[in-house]
Amino acid sequence: MAAAPRSHPAPMATPNHGRVLAAELFGTAILVIGGPGTAILAPQVGLLGISLAFGLSLLVMAYVIGPVSGCHINPAVTLGLLVSRKISRAHAAFAVIGQLVGGIAGAAIVFGVANGRDEFERGQFAANLWSGHYAGLGAAIVVEVVLTALLVVVVLAASPGGRIPHGMGGLVVGLTLTLVHLISIPVDNTSVNPARSLATALFADPDTGALEQLWAFLVFPLVGAVVGVIIWLVIDDATVEDTMLAEIPGVTEARDVLDHVGDEAVDAVEDAVD
Repeated sequence: MAAAPRSHPAPMATPNHGRVLAAELFGTAILVIGGPGTAILAPQVGLLGISLAFGLSLLVMAYVIGPVSGCHINPAVTLGLLVSRKISRAHAAFAVIGQLVGGIAGAAIVFGVANGRDEFERGQFAANLWSGHYAGLGAAIVVEVVLTALLVVVVLAASPGGRIPHGMGGLVVGLTLTLVHLISIPVDNTSVNPARSLATALFADPDTGALEQLWAFLVFPLVGAVVGVIIWLVIDDATVEDTMLAEIPGVTEARDVLDHVGDEAVDAVEDAVD
């Protein structure tokens, strides 16, 4: 964050927004079929299997639709890329529409398949919850903010001009999503993705409370996305002026103060070591 100011990043080539919408719709549907679908149709694979299903779904889609839309398949990721000025507002709008529709379509497909089983009861339907045997609202807030921030940092590192080598981004992001689920499925069944949370909550049994608790899994992943952008600014050469955060009154001034304090602390440690 202390890097010398520079001009804004060059804007990405204008994508075909219809294709962005279609790609994000398809990709998010596959994510919901692959992740929650595995939890619903094959729960016997356990925590590791379900986590891998989410990660593999994202990994595959990253290489299939990444060249078309960037393969966000997650409104929180789209927000992080928008705030960091990696995409335009129009790109973000079409992507989020596709994600919301695609998530619901994917959940409907899973519901239709599962409903063919005589013993099927929709119950929680892989929706996100903090109550019952989960860890509570406070824990859910922490994991959603922290782990969504992690995901957004990795996505920014994988984006053009980032630190992950070209061609490796899909693998790293997919493994990151696997790790995120391994950590937080026991906490709140892992959201980090408002589209996935909305889709499964709509098909869950009303008695589970999934719709009543949905707000937390819409709000806190988006908060985590902004936190992820801030973390990226700390560890990368980008500056606040490169992002939409600079438009918030007082942010650049706060950055300057923190830079000054940080520089003094670094100098003091270097003097002590020397």
